[in-house]
Parts: sequence; C-alpha cells; structure tokens
Amino acid sequence: QVQLVESGGGSVQAGGSLRLSCAASGYTSSTTYGLDCLAWFRQAPEKEREGVALIDSAETTDYADSVKGRFTISRDNFKKTLYLKMNDLKPEDTAMYYCAAVGKRGGGFCDEVSLSNMEPTAWGRGTQVTVSS
Repeated sequence: QVQLVESGGGSVQAGGSLRLSCAASGYTSSTTYGLDCLAWFRQAPEKEREGVALIDSAETTDYADSVKGRFTISRDNFKKTLYLKMNDLKPEDTAMYYCAAVGKRGGGFCDEVSLSNMEPTAWGRGTQVTVSS
C-alpha cells in the first residue's frame, strides 16, 4: 500500500521559513505517482484539521486563504516527493503537518479535486512545525 513520510518540521521564529518534504513509497512507478492529487493538512491542538494546500496531476494548485501568498506546494514525480515551502511563518501556523493523497469527496477525477471537496485516501504520520513570536 501507499506510504507517506513527512520530514522538515522544526522550531522557527516568526518570519522564518521551512520546507517540508513528503516521501512516498508503494507506487508502481513515477507515472502512477504523478496521477494522484496530493495535499498538505495541518492540525493544531483542540482545532479542526485544516486543508492547507493542494496540487493535482496537472500541477494546478490551491491554497487556504490563511496561507495564500506565503506557502508554495510543489511535487517531483520522478523522486515521488511532495514539498511545502513555507515563508513568513506566523505563530498561528504552529501545528502538526500531514501530507496525503486525496480524491474528490463523492468520487471523481483528480483534476476535479479542490481544497473544498478533497478527501484523504492515504496519510503520513506528520511533522511538527512550531513558530515562536
């Protein structure tokens, strides 16, 4: 089965930057990996899980309003790795960050997935990001 492993989290001061990585295994090839929609989620203590960024098979992206302009999602299909570059970090960005393969809620093609309708199909275990003021 598909397995996802996040890395790159840590503690930074407000205004700093981090790059998260998500390495995948269990895909037959880089081609099959490239067919999946991929996303980053985050969850802070006592808060709901939040979809942060999405990238589809055509590398079209979507971002939560709270991170738009500061975060950039990208993928390297040959390396089977997903990235999240986070700039100008704020204390409210503090959370556990998870990567996931996602599909459209209720069914549909990858290019029909959006941040508002995506449903995770596989999860990583998370990497902690802590931003101090």
